[in-house]
Amino acid sequence: MRKIAVLAIAALTLTVSACNTVRGVGQDLEAAGQGVQCTVQGSC
Repeated sequence: MRKIAVLAIAALTLTVSACNTVRGVGQDLEAAGQGVQCTVQGSC
């Protein structure tokens, strides 16, 4: 259980540092959505 908590905190820290602004979060989500859409449609 402790390992899971440590991994979750590490992942959260990396996520927060990667997108440290609301705008950055929006851009990351948009890019992820485009990647999923591209994969599903096979139009990349």
